Amino acid sequence: MSLEVGQVCKGKVTGIQSFGAFVAIDGENNTQGLVHISEVSNTYVKDINEFLQVGQEVEVKVIKLDEASKKISLSIRALMPNPEGNKGQKREKSSGEGAPRRRRDGKRGRQRGGDGVNYKSDPELEGGYTLLADKFKNIDL
Repeated sequence: MSLEVGQVCKGKVTGIQSFGAFVAIDGENNTQGLVHISEVSNTYVKDINEFLQVGQEVEVKVIKLDEASKKISLSIRALMPNPEGNKGQKREKSSGEGAPRRRRDGKRGRQRGGDGVNYKSDPELEGGYTLLADKFKNIDL
């Protein structure tokens, strides 16, 4: 039996670490995958030992196959219904890890707020410092 992403199969927990559990997949010769701690449950998992024990039979879903490193990523959470109040799956990052968000106009950075008043900083220009000074006069300190 050849594994494919999205396939559901049965397995047995062969080892537990702080970051996840190793599961031997039934029907595969010496094939083992990892259920990362974030894929154990649809609730927060602080201690994986509260959810899984070595030798336990589990049903897992193949979520990623890495042919180059021969690693198999498995999920138990993907087979669970969403808990009450949880609207859906995790949001995917749109522009990659750590990429700055883009504004609606496609430019980077923050949009300028305000009432659209253009304060001029050159006193030689019409309405320069005086426009800004007039705004400060109206403020009660």
